[in-house]
Amino acid sequence: MASDLVLPVAPLPVVMLEPLVRAALLEDLGRAGDLTTDAIVPADAQGRTRLVARQEGVLAGLDLARLAFRLMDDGIDFQPLLADGARLRPGAEIAVISGPARGMLTAERTALNFLCHLSGVATATASIADAIRPHGAKVTCTRKTLPGLRAVQKYAVRVGGGSNHRHGLDDAVLIKDNHVAVAGGVRQAVSRARAGIGHMVKIELEVDTLEQLDQALDIGVDVVLLDNMDLPTLREAVRRVDGRAVTEASGGITPESAPAVASTGVDLIAVGWLTHSARVLDIGLDS
Repeated sequence: MASDLVLPVAPLPVVMLEPLVRAALLEDLGRAGDLTTDAIVPADAQGRTRLVARQEGVLAGLDLARLAFRLMDDGIDFQPLLADGARLRPGAEIAVISGPARGMLTAERTALNFLCHLSGVATATASIADAIRPHGAKVTCTRKTLPGLRAVQKYAVRVGGGSNHRHGLDDAVLIKDNHVAVAGGVRQAVSRARAGIGHMVKIELEVDTLEQLDQALDIGVDVVLLDNMDLPTLREAVRRVDGRAVTEASGGITPESAPAVASTGVDLIAVGWLTHSARVLDIGLDS
């Protein structure tokens, strides 16, 4: 039986997060460690501080922030007051951090870099997810992610109420115009893809015109990517598909334009800027 129950987003395993955080800390520490903190702060100094939101948004990346402090000094106590997915208001306390002051100061920027960036991704996603909710469409990200951060950026999209497109080249087929050109046509490209993959792999085809869409429907694909179509064309495309494939719209979609796109009846709205250029959310450490 179908259910409208929305389950919490499962956290990513620590084994996936630790290499990212460790690499970021090592990048910051360089060849000589934290010269400023080590010179100024006594080795036995203790501190206490709070992570505080300075803007409205959606929280994401708390586990990476926690890891940054723990990897610097396992004596640091990180007590979250909220969880990923929380809707933040300016002044909202996110976590209380206490323990060895040197480790806290050294890990601060790495922790905030992850937390502010991923909360920015979640916030951007929520801005579209909220706008299109009355229409039943879902917002999805793309492979336009920052190198090395794909897993955590896609996690942040889920936290913000979106869904994930392909995680990589190896989990689904997406036939784009260049593939079609090299293959010699839509039919050839789809046929070759179908012959070369397993039965569990879905095929998506990018189409720019209604004529290409008709070809796709005649051949049969799982998903059609309706790229850069105006609203009347999108609406006609959805009518022609009539449930025979999942429909996904893409091309310069913003929170302002997303509701109109969703009103055409598309199933998914793909937005690349959620991951490649979302603005960070301002979060700081306050004593």
